[in-house]
Amino acid sequence: MAETMNSPMEIDEGFLPSKSPTNKGKSVISEVSSKSTPWVEKYRPQSLADVAAHRDIVDTIDRLTNENKLPHLLLYGPPGTGKTSTILAVARKLYGSHYQNMILELNASDDRGIDVVRQQIQDFASTQSFSFGAKSSVKLVLLDEADAMTKDAQFALRRVIEKYTKSTRFSLICNHVNKIIPALQSRCTRFRFAPLDATHVTERLQYVIKAEGLDVTESGLAALVRLSNGDMRKALNILQSTQMASPHVTEDAVYLCTGNPMPKDIEQISSWLLNESFATSFGCISNMKMRKGLALVDIVREVTMFVFKIKMPADVRVKLINDLADIEYRLSSGCNDKLQLGALVTCFTYARASLVAAAK
Repeated sequence: MAETMNSPMEIDEGFLPSKSPTNKGKSVISEVSSKSTPWVEKYRPQSLADVAAHRDIVDTIDRLTNENKLPHLLLYGPPGTGKTSTILAVARKLYGSHYQNMILELNASDDRGIDVVRQQIQDFASTQSFSFGAKSSVKLVLLDEADAMTKDAQFALRRVIEKYTKSTRFSLICNHVNKIIPALQSRCTRFRFAPLDATHVTERLQYVIKAEGLDVTESGLAALVRLSNGDMRKALNILQSTQMASPHVTEDAVYLCTGNPMPKDIEQISSWLLNESFATSFGCISNMKMRKGLALVDIVREVTMFVFKIKMPADVRVKLINDLADIEYRLSSGCNDKLQLGALVTCFTYARASLVAAAK
């Protein structure tokens, strides 16, 4: 076991998702699921073979499970990339129908203090293990959102991991690995789950669309994939909420349901910012924002992405993107919308002046 934990298995690089077989990621949690069941749960992968992406990671964990060499795991990366689904699939493979008796699942953002480590986790790890006919008698502690744990709790968890390694495996799941203390990181085999490729998100959405019998246009599907940003959970939530609001899932319906500005709106806003006066730009953007119920932070975020498509000198682009990032940060901190809209128009005014000067 020690060899496994200290081997080159400690993987920090992102894996390129390999092409999975056409039958991967196609299972449904239950045929009797009610219509009100969130699709993120209804269509959660039930086995390692069902996980649609990150095949290199999944196949490695599957091999370690088959060889009974499963180490402590640290799965990290953005939300909705399959971290929790992967470890739950591992638990089902190890314990079958008895897995509920063999795992302790905690959300560390709720149970984050040292008392939880000393009581719930240590009590579970110290009790005698009964396999109940499962393939493995080693128990599993699953700590979701482990980066929310206090430092004291993490140090206490380190001691528990050391003490109960023979009978218990620990799986830590987090978004930000830098918030996990080095002492815990060194005791786990690390896997990074990168944002899902658009192809995998599209394939999974197409399966759900077919299973639910939805009317989704090609532009609507493209909008779902674009707004998900590699987050499968987000993509399914947007799809479900949109079909509840509209019988036809179109691009307009998706953007209307989420409240995000449409690409054509961003093009229009960018045109105003680059070509009109301060007063005209400010007034036009304010009117569109109020008329369509758009959030300024979403406008700033989308305009930032649009800046990458505009041909301009590198130094002008860098300054403009930094200015936009400052505005987005201030908006997220609760600053006044009108002031930040003025700052948005102002930074483009300076950028336009720099472009004119560069042209001369």
